[in-house]
Amino acid sequence: MFRGAFKVTLDAKGRLAIPSRFREHLLTRADGRLVATVDRSGCLLIYPQPEWEDFARRLNALPGLRPQVREYQRVMLGNATDLEMDGQSRVLLSRALREFASLDKQAMLVGHGKKFELWDEERWSKRLTEWVASDEPLDPDLAELRV
Repeated sequence: MFRGAFKVTLDAKGRLAIPSRFREHLLTRADGRLVATVDRSGCLLIYPQPEWEDFARRLNALPGLRPQVREYQRVMLGNATDLEMDGQSRVLLSRALREFASLDKQAMLVGHGKKFELWDEERWSKRLTEWVASDEPLDPDLAELRV
């Protein structure tokens, strides 16, 4: 499982270096192949290819005649982009994906279980600050997890 938040830098070509602690797992589990897509929160989701294939299979199994399901399939699958780690453990993010997530140079790669979220650093900081300050009641399932 991927966990932790890591400050990362995108180079001038839009390449992201995968943090060393995840490289071996990604090479072993996914042969260095990943899939990136958009998320409605304004970040990118990055999956090891086997995890993406499982997710895409489950998503495609949903009833596409339902408008909300069809829209979600359209956005998630339609924006999915294959990535491959190069010899320096970098992946090249397309301009379209970088523009969607407002990624320029400084970013945050956040482990999210079976996938990563990639955030613009400033957007991530703002989101985190808002979450900490929020007084919104916890979902009952989340309240049970509280330590």
